[in-house]
Amino acid sequence: MKTLLVSAAFAAALLAPSAASAQAVPAAVVAVVDLDRVTSDCNACKTAAAALRGQVQSYQAREKSLTGTLQTEQQSIQAAVDALKGKEPDAALQARAKAWETKRQQAAQELGGQQQQIQRNQQYIQKQISDKLGPIYQQVMTRRGANVLMEAGATLATAQNVDVTNDILAALNTALPTLSTTAPAQTQPKGR
Repeated sequence: MKTLLVSAAFAAALLAPSAASAQAVPAAVVAVVDLDRVTSDCNACKTAAAALRGQVQSYQAREKSLTGTLQTEQQSIQAAVDALKGKEPDAALQARAKAWETKRQQAAQELGGQQQQIQRNQQYIQKQISDKLGPIYQQVMTRRGANVLMEAGATLATAQNVDVTNDILAALNTALPTLSTTAPAQTQPKGR
């Protein structure tokens, strides 16, 4: 019996180190990337940013145009109401006020839709970039021998030799020569 226990203890001692070594975590080899620089300096990103600026400027011009027209009309209606000195407005003035409110609501709806489209476009651009960056991270980490990749902004200090920003930027420029700056139309849920 004593021999059996010694044999079992000996076998357990032989197996324990191999099980422990199988669970050991390798030493961290860290690389850092400046994602702000990558997403602002990539060629397709610069072109997309310019296109988005154009969309925002178009929105702002349309907003200014609609606001100016509505303000002028509102001031005219308000002057007519003030001239009544508390009397009830006639049907024509009430119709003007109602028409102005309808135009205001239509303008708000138009501008809201345009603003939502710009936001969808921004998200779509970010998604395209993100979809390409995932595999690029793995390729660069493998090539540079890293097993951890961190955003440069999350570090206090790093050595220059662990910065892989240029590698990732070059790979992104190759993998993503262009970006679509218009998000696909949203699918409407099917009614029953």
